[in-house]
Amino acid sequence: MRGILHLEDGTQFEGTLFGAKNRVKGEMVFNTSMTGYQEILTDPSYVNQMVVMTYPLVGNYGFNWEDVESISPKVNALVVKELCRTPSNFRSKGNVDTYLAENEITGIEGIDTRALTLHIREKGALRGVILSEGDPLDMTDLLKPLPDPVKQVTTREILYHGNPECIKIALLDYGVKTSILHHLIKRGYYIAQFPAQTEAEQILSFNPRGVLLSNGPGNPEDLTTAIDNIKILMAKKLPMMGICLGHQLISLACGAKTIKLPFGHRGGNHPVKDLETGKIKITSQNHSYTVEESSLPAFLRVTHINLNDNTIEGLKHLQLPVFSIQYHPEASPGPEDSVSIFNVFQSLLEEGHLCL
Repeated sequence: MRGILHLEDGTQFEGTLFGAKNRVKGEMVFNTSMTGYQEILTDPSYVNQMVVMTYPLVGNYGFNWEDVESISPKVNALVVKELCRTPSNFRSKGNVDTYLAENEITGIEGIDTRALTLHIREKGALRGVILSEGDPLDMTDLLKPLPDPVKQVTTREILYHGNPECIKIALLDYGVKTSILHHLIKRGYYIAQFPAQTEAEQILSFNPRGVLLSNGPGNPEDLTTAIDNIKILMAKKLPMMGICLGHQLISLACGAKTIKLPFGHRGGNHPVKDLETGKIKITSQNHSYTVEESSLPAFLRVTHINLNDNTIEGLKHLQLPVFSIQYHPEASPGPEDSVSIFNVFQSLLEEGHLCL
């Protein structure tokens, strides 16, 4: 079935629909990773977005249940140059076409993804809609607000992971990736995974030794309740680590501001410099917003920068045991250069015995 991708500025791209083949809209973004499409499809941070893969062939190793970052795909749509329907991998449980169809996710292939990516880089992230050829286009519908993204992906109830005899960690779930949970469990923590809007008092009643703020989708400035709760938790001087959206929320709770990047950072090849060691790491990233350096209060120090555009990639509070990073240390998908950042959080927690 032929399909058309319409962008809000009037640009059109023609291709062939696959997956659910439903009419779908969202923010058009691109990812430069050469592999890891399965982790990208299931990353909760992609809610409300239609992802263009810049690597031309997608689907060659199929999909499996071990590498997902959530129980189902979270992208609004997948846009590719060429889709492989005959994957070859001993772990594959099927092809991407069937996987998306079963989960009601639409895809479109045959698109000139290089031209589309260059268009996004020039114009910035644009709204788009994918529909079948001949289906009428309603631009007013395209520009209507999208649903609350964090509400779509946060846990509905408190979940517990690990051994109750171990160090307690409160995980504030704004759309946490499974790989982050795996890293925390592997390090021997007992984790309470709280819904995004949980009040600080309820989190404190768990008596955690530390708090981790997860990644997630959307504009961080919209999460006013979460920001207020983070302020209360910080006042308790608990060790706190923020990842991606969590990094932005810590900054906002400290009085800084965030701004939207023209086309964001998405891929597994972003160079980040650690200003405290001088070392450079290649990182996995997925975000639209960044912390505005000119808005930083004096008690927040920049610890990492992106070498592509010099945006902030890490911060440290100079008066509290609080730090944050913009990139993804769990490395799924992507390089493992930055996994060791979890050691920094662990060092803030290890006043007592860590159960391993």
